[in-house]
Amino acid sequence: MQGNSNESNRLLKRLRALMEDDIAPQMRLDRLVQEIARNMDAEVCSLYILRSDGMLELYASEGLNPKAVHRSELRFGKGLVGSIAATARPLHLVNAQHHKAFSYLPETGEEIYTSFLGVPILRSGRTLGVLVLQNRNQRSYSDDEIELLETLVMVFSEIIASGNLPTFLRSNVEMSEQTPFSLEGNSLNVGISLGYVLLHEPRVAVTNIFNEGSELELLKLSEALDALWLSIDDMLMRRDVATDGEHREVLEAYRMFAHDKGWVKRLEEAIRNGLTAEAAVEKVQSDIRACMIQSIDPYMQERLSDFDDLANRLLLHLLGRHRDTLALTREQNSILVARSMGAVELLDYPREKIAGLVLEGGGATSHVVIVARAMDIPVIGKAKGAFSLLENGDFIIIDAEEGYIHLRPSLEVENAYRERIYFRDRRKKNYRDLRNIPTCTRDGVPITLLMNAGLLVDLPNLAESGAEGIGLFRTELHFMISATFPRAEEQEKLYRTIYKEIGDKSITFRTLDIGGDKIPPYFRDKSSEENPALGWRAIRLTLDRPALMRTQLRAILKASTGRELRIMLPMVTTIAEINQARDLVDRELAHLIRFGYDLPNQIKLGAMIEVPCLLFQLDELMQVVDFVSVGLNDLLQFMMATDRSSSRLIGRFDPLSPAVLRALCEIIYAGKRHNMPVTLCGEMVGSPLTAMALLGLGFRRLSMSSSSIGPVKSMILSLDVGKLGKEIQERLSSFQENGSMRSMLADFAFHNNVLL
Repeated sequence: MQGNSNESNRLLKRLRALMEDDIAPQMRLDRLVQEIARNMDAEVCSLYILRSDGMLELYASEGLNPKAVHRSELRFGKGLVGSIAATARPLHLVNAQHHKAFSYLPETGEEIYTSFLGVPILRSGRTLGVLVLQNRNQRSYSDDEIELLETLVMVFSEIIASGNLPTFLRSNVEMSEQTPFSLEGNSLNVGISLGYVLLHEPRVAVTNIFNEGSELELLKLSEALDALWLSIDDMLMRRDVATDGEHREVLEAYRMFAHDKGWVKRLEEAIRNGLTAEAAVEKVQSDIRACMIQSIDPYMQERLSDFDDLANRLLLHLLGRHRDTLALTREQNSILVARSMGAVELLDYPREKIAGLVLEGGGATSHVVIVARAMDIPVIGKAKGAFSLLENGDFIIIDAEEGYIHLRPSLEVENAYRERIYFRDRRKKNYRDLRNIPTCTRDGVPITLLMNAGLLVDLPNLAESGAEGIGLFRTELHFMISATFPRAEEQEKLYRTIYKEIGDKSITFRTLDIGGDKIPPYFRDKSSEENPALGWRAIRLTLDRPALMRTQLRAILKASTGRELRIMLPMVTTIAEINQARDLVDRELAHLIRFGYDLPNQIKLGAMIEVPCLLFQLDELMQVVDFVSVGLNDLLQFMMATDRSSSRLIGRFDPLSPAVLRALCEIIYAGKRHNMPVTLCGEMVGSPLTAMALLGLGFRRLSMSSSSIGPVKSMILSLDVGKLGKEIQERLSSFQENGSMRSMLADFAFHNNVLL
């Protein structure tokens, strides 16, 4: 069938009539799939609905074995149907059985069908189910037919959202809102929380799906677009962008997206195919999200939030509502659940009411995770499908120690977790009691514990944790959460505030580490890189943009009056890069001297060892810097050729392998040869067991998240580091030692009463 507007409208009218018939819910679903199969020339049309336990149940089918209805099911993310639900994208296959995700359900009798077309059923940005067409022959559906089917599934989204579904008692699953269910993810910031789901920025709900006349809806769309464009123009005027080019660039880009002709044309086509203006916005935005969310281009992923915001604004204009009417009631003990979230968005929520964060994506080094860590909020990432499976107000437990999410848990599970929280709080009190005790091993070796930071919200944790200073201040985080490029005066004010907050404690500022996967919203580099982590980022980018680096250096120098200033360069690969950076520092010093500014008492320039080739330039490196810091996150990633965000590779390579520890030993030896201070930074440092290994190698300065300092300090006070060092060196000198030294370290801790 050709998906032209007349045929689409006739079919939608027939489906709408079926929805209005006074018939049993199951009969309505059966007739709907029969009508679609007949009009789409499909031998099979099947409806799968996503249940609250994460299973996709076959609810109706024309063509498959009738006995399979309400008996066949697929887990979210598994099989072709589960993959469509998880990705929220259509899947069209000429030969479905050759696809790697194909999962055969023998009770359905589907083995005789070859071609496959499945589209997600979406509502307010959430997956509700999947509609599937199948044929015996290898059939290829046209773009018009796929577009038509995506429109037709909105019939089912309305039925599912209304709750007007047939219900059945099942022997294996009770279809009840009280059914317990668990999801698995990655622990990104440890902690355990009990609370109630708060979906981050849920979409405006659309209830009126089908239009009574396209012309009226097109007029409504036109008027709403005019209002949207006018509101954006007002925003430009309110921001006084005539004197601020950076603001203008950001808002002009936003306005450009709003005026995008392709977007408007797709909205108009959806209306001509029978949808209301608001349903057209809902459908087109779901299509855009499905396409853009798969992009590996950081710039495109950043723009996804712009399109989401535009769609919501347009819906508000269409519905005659204002943004403030959508404000959520933020109850105590809220667990935020989001597909994705920026760092600044997390800061919008009142900290005292947020008990945890669940992300469908996210990694340990994501900026929102770093901010959550600073705010001591437990975080679970890579929780696939969480946003679609959870509802506002659901009671959940997040176990960010083991990486589990428990939805509507049983009373026994709830009580067990409340007991764990009680004992965890007691341990935290014990860690706080250690704050003022000198950090020294059992055999008398002093250790310096420093804190990682990147935002002003981190700074109160300095005194709370008992850290001796800030070993790594990620200056780029301020750039990442700013809507526009921070001016020199704004940067200087920030650095002065930081100094005031930390008092006489030390701080090391890392220069901008942007690029790769860290692209500020206003930094619009058009080029794309296949491997952005290995590309134009950090010191490589700032040396190519010297004005950017000089602005930052000048702000830091002016703010550091009368203090020791420690500047650290990220992602250094060659000695020449350090020399270039020092020249920029000298030029800014000369500028300040010329204009009579007061200067820092002392300036120290350091480098991060993150690129493996620096391991073969250690002596040369330590002759041109004042200190070094080992960035373990990137160094381990590059040494093992392992993307640290890859869920498939988590746990495959152990950082406590002899190869890694031997490489770290070389840094320690070089530091001793040159009497050079060496600090370790990275997620690995914050684990008591791995920190114990690093101390055994000879490291004496560790920088970590504030929440890790208590557990690591407790371990240090109970550790005989001299004894451990001898045992580690004996193992490393043995050529037979392979795999991981983790079990050896655990045994040492057990037999020597080391607190882990």
